[in-house]
Amino acid sequence: MVPGYGKAMASLTDLARRLKLALVAVTDDKRGGDPMAMAARLPAGSTVIFRHYLAPNRATLALKLAVLCREKRLKLMIAGDFALALKLRAGLHLPEGLAKQASPRIRLWVRRGGRLTAAAHRRAALSHAARLGAKAALLSPIFATASHPGTRPLGLPGFRRLVREAKLPVIALGGVDADSILKLRSAPIAGVAAVGALSGQK
Repeated sequence: MVPGYGKAMASLTDLARRLKLALVAVTDDKRGGDPMAMAARLPAGSTVIFRHYLAPNRATLALKLAVLCREKRLKLMIAGDFALALKLRAGLHLPEGLAKQASPRIRLWVRRGGRLTAAAHRRAALSHAARLGAKAALLSPIFATASHPGTRPLGLPGFRRLVREAKLPVIALGGVDADSILKLRSAPIAGVAAVGALSGQK
């Protein structure tokens, strides 16, 4: 765990609250971190996107996380797994590649009132997420991030332009922490999402 993690997380959550932005914690098994510990530290009303795709005990871990989220009044979204999201009565988060498929299952999910968010890395993906009926899109990466090493970030000018053109609420992801969140105030975002800043991992 990164030294000073607790203080850094508190700073990010406090800033999000003061700026009236939704707070989304994204788990990532490639970068490590304990989803349960992450969720335990989040304030009520926050969202957790469970993105531990490779965990050998994924279903069991997700079930424990669902119980904790209900106790703490957190919103749980399951990434890329219809069956698990349905079983846990959670929301569904679609990686950009899966969202592109626009399968009948996705449209049925939305028609039945299921919560849906989608990842987006470009203008076309934002437009597609809006057409699918997603409640929000996580647009990334804004800044350099360990989740996508080598990927060119959007940068603030490009990010602001995409947010203003978007037809659905946008949540900022990618290099977001207590310092960079202040740079996003000029963009009409609905919230901020983070992996490292909320999990204690670099």
